[in-house]
Order: sequence, then structure tokens, then C-alpha cells
Amino acid sequence: MTKRFAVLPGDGIGVDVTREAVKVLEAAASVGPFDLEMQTFDYGADHFLKTGETLPDSALEEFKTFDAVYMGALGDPRVPDMRHARDILLGTRFKLDLFINLRPIRCLHDRLCPLRDYSAKEIDFVVFRENTEGLYVGLGGIFKKGTPDEIAIQEDVNTRKGVERIVRAAFDYAKRHGRTSVTMSDKSNALRFGHDIWQRVFFEVAEEYPEIEPRHLYVDALTMQMIKNPAQFDVIVTCNMFGDIVTDLGAQLQGGLGMAASGNIHPGRTSMFEPVHGSAPKYAGKDHANPFAAILTAAMMLEHTGLGDAAQRIERAVGACLDAHECTRDLGGELGTAATGDVVVRRMLEG
Repeated sequence: MTKRFAVLPGDGIGVDVTREAVKVLEAAASVGPFDLEMQTFDYGADHFLKTGETLPDSALEEFKTFDAVYMGALGDPRVPDMRHARDILLGTRFKLDLFINLRPIRCLHDRLCPLRDYSAKEIDFVVFRENTEGLYVGLGGIFKKGTPDEIAIQEDVNTRKGVERIVRAAFDYAKRHGRTSVTMSDKSNALRFGHDIWQRVFFEVAEEYPEIEPRHLYVDALTMQMIKNPAQFDVIVTCNMFGDIVTDLGAQLQGGLGMAASGNIHPGRTSMFEPVHGSAPKYAGKDHANPFAAILTAAMMLEHTGLGDAAQRIERAVGACLDAHECTRDLGGELGTAATGDVVVRRMLEG
């Protein structure tokens, strides 16, 4: 069995940590039971500055021939408006219709949990963020820009199809993984029209899953409860904007963005996986960046493509590294980026 992955290293530390993720993927393939083919696509700031090209449609068509796409962090101060990052990341999400942004919020070690009264094992839930609608669709504009009468309008788009498929995906996940509740979060007490559809569709779909408790929290209450009692959550589903915010809060419960993996998924189609931290250009090439989010994202990609045993080996290896303080300084270790990747490989090969 051969798995084919497209790899976009990205910008800044994206290049550094993607290198470690690829190293771990190659080691996982050496254990088997699969072979691995990876093709690198150098779309990023350097390519954009040389050619003016961000991500051509031909690349998106080529991505569809792979089992999955692995994308490193994007962003470079030489491109102040971040056009290339927006076109590559959002272009891939929208044009491949990757409507699920899946973010596991799982803490792998007690010392990474920032909450006084909670242990790592109590931080274990997932967030389903709608990934192709909402405020991110780019509808709107600015009228009389730069004048005292300037008006800015940003449209929030929520369709029945879009809401129903992300809600159904959250319930399906809960059912498959033995989770007992799904919490939907909106702000329908203030955003009456766009978020009214979320509540109606959510409770309609919930009737098809009688074994799973449907819960609702306004997004401000959700953020409070994530800090007050994160152990109460199994699966959270929410819109694009709120999902962006609450998953970064969730990342802090894991130990920071350096531990946060994510997948951009359309079931049955080529999907894209990315660590969610930024490109941090000032640290690029200095061997400082924490590669665990990148490595855990690679594990997510393997699990999604049917290689759950290999994904678990990687996760166990990361956990063992944390136990032994074999990690970067932000996690309590003394290692650099490359050395951290090396010890993950060593521990994974040891079993």
C-alpha cells in the first residue's frame, strides 16, 4: 500500500517544522505497513516574490491526485498584505470544499495544562469548525474609503447545506468515537438571522442521534466554560469565525499553539492538514521552533488516510518525549527543532 502526500513547506518556521514532520513520516513508513511518496510544492513567499504567482488552479487539480496535502505555516513580512498566504490557504480550503476544520484539543502532559485544578487527561475534546462559509467568504466592501463617511460591510454567509453538513459531521464523529455529547455554539441572541439557522438545524439533526446529548451554549458562555470546566466537553461544533477563536483558546489548554494540530477535511476527498501556529519569520532557520504541532498534524493525516496504528505510534512517541523533557524550551526541554524531531523518530522506532 502506497500513500501519496503533497507537501507545501510554507514560510518561516513552517519550513523548519515541516522538515521534521516529513522526517517522522518517512520513519513511520519504514516501520510499515505502507510505502510513502511525497512531492514538495514550493508555493510560498519566495515563489510569489519571484513569479507573482500564489497558487494556480493547476496545482489544486494536481492536489486532487494525492491522498492528502500537508501544508506548513504561511506568512512573510516581505508580503505585507499576505496575499500569497490567503490565496494558498483559503484557496485550498474553499476550492477543494474542505468544509470541516477539525481541531483535537487534547493535552499530552500534566505540565502543559495551564489550569490549576485539571490534569492532562481531563483535556480531551474536539472542535468542528465550519470552514467554507461565515465571515470568511469575502463578501462585502468599503464605500468612500479614507473619508469621514467611510462605510465597511462584511457579510456573514450561512447556508442550510453548509450548516447541516458540519453539524452532521460532528454527530457522526461523536457516534463513531463513543462521545456522549455535542455542543453547538453560536450568538443567536444577538446575530438573529445568520445564527438562527444554526440552532434550528442543530436540533433537527440531533433527533437522528438519540444516544448523543445535544447541548447549546452562546459563544461567550462557551469560552468561559472551556476555562472553568473543560472536562465537560466531548465535541463542539460552531461557525467559521467562532471556531477560529475558540480553537486558539483550546490550543492553550494543550500547552500552546506549538502543540495544536488540525485537519481541513471533506470526507471521501483529498483533504489538507496543517499545524495552526504562525510562520514566526524572525525564528526561521534558528533551530528554535517546536515541531510537535507539525508532527502531530502528520499523525492526523495518517489516521485520516487509514493508517491509525502509525498515527498512534507517533503520538506515543511525542508523549514519551514530553515525559523525558526531550523537547524544545517552550515545553520544558533544551533541544532544538531538529534534535526534537530526531528523538521522536528514535522513540517511534523503539516502539
